[in-house]
Amino acid sequence: MRKLRCWVGGLLVSLAALAASAAEVVIGQVAPLSGVLASTGEQMVLGGKVYFDAVNAQGGVHGAKIRLQVEDDGYKVDDTVRLTRAMLDHPEVVALFGFAGTANIAQLLADKVLEQGGAALVAPYTGGEVLRTPFNPWIFHVRAGYADEAEHMVQQLATLGITRIAVMYQDDGFGKAGLAGVEAALERRQLKLVAVAGYERNTDNVDSAVQTIRAMDAQAVIMIAVNKPAAAFTKRYREQGGGARLFNISVVDPAEIVKLAGLKNAHGLAISQVVPYPYRPQLPVVREYQQLLKKYAPEAEINYTSFETFLGAKVLVEALRRAGPQPTRARVLRALESLQGFDLGGVTLNYGPNNRVGSRFVEVTVIGGNGRLMK
Repeated sequence: MRKLRCWVGGLLVSLAALAASAAEVVIGQVAPLSGVLASTGEQMVLGGKVYFDAVNAQGGVHGAKIRLQVEDDGYKVDDTVRLTRAMLDHPEVVALFGFAGTANIAQLLADKVLEQGGAALVAPYTGGEVLRTPFNPWIFHVRAGYADEAEHMVQQLATLGITRIAVMYQDDGFGKAGLAGVEAALERRQLKLVAVAGYERNTDNVDSAVQTIRAMDAQAVIMIAVNKPAAAFTKRYREQGGGARLFNISVVDPAEIVKLAGLKNAHGLAISQVVPYPYRPQLPVVREYQQLLKKYAPEAEINYTSFETFLGAKVLVEALRRAGPQPTRARVLRALESLQGFDLGGVTLNYGPNNRVGSRFVEVTVIGGNGRLMK
């Protein structure tokens, strides 16, 4: 009898542990919460967390609550690789979500970290072509690529008759991907860049770039840059008399640009966007985002970055639903492939066995006289 009681007690403990594990689904996110991209990283985490919190408040997915495990890589490639490996060593992590950095994620592919872990990465905050071509099965993009953004910006400039275009870019995989996109878009129009100037990653040392581009009298400058160096270039270029139209690729926060560069300098800066305008609740998914942001993060402001990762979280939660109870990495990946013509609420994404780019949407916004974005 005593042995039976011990056996029953052990069984109950095991069942309780199993129930506890079944009641939780773990998602891993490595984000730049320190360094030059810290403000962007905070918004990346916020957008996903708001939606996951809302899902958990409704009982989770198949009765399991979603737990978002977040680690800070400081936008450093080696730390991204190290932290991702550590996450994937834990089998309870069924998917990865919302990483940042073309070079960072490209290194995960080069080192076969995702392949060895067998986990999908959903909604990375990058449009680098190296992550899309050649095809790899592990990354599910919510956003258009930098090549799509570059084509849209160059087309807009060409329509205005502007041909003397320069690029200021971050000298790494991210910046080179954007630079290649601009060069390809110009080549299709039999044009070439009048100036190209780089700056070192994880710095805002752009003085040399300002001088190089000013000397060539460009009519427009397309920046492939993150917040701090983009703001530094905008401020110094304008203060030194630079009069070209300024554009930046989608990865910057306009509020941060205005704060760092000053409204006088930032006014008129055009920023390409890869998700719909989140400030007016015209689409159902924008209304949902605004309502949940107000409920779960009442101090936070509406932001393109948090809205983008909010969309990514909706994609991942739908995949978890389709993967069924007790999802595995393989089941989640197959479920993501099944999201063909998936409507998030006025935003439709398409994935499939041979397609990982859910959207090609691009539009350009401009920082207005009040410091806010205008369409």
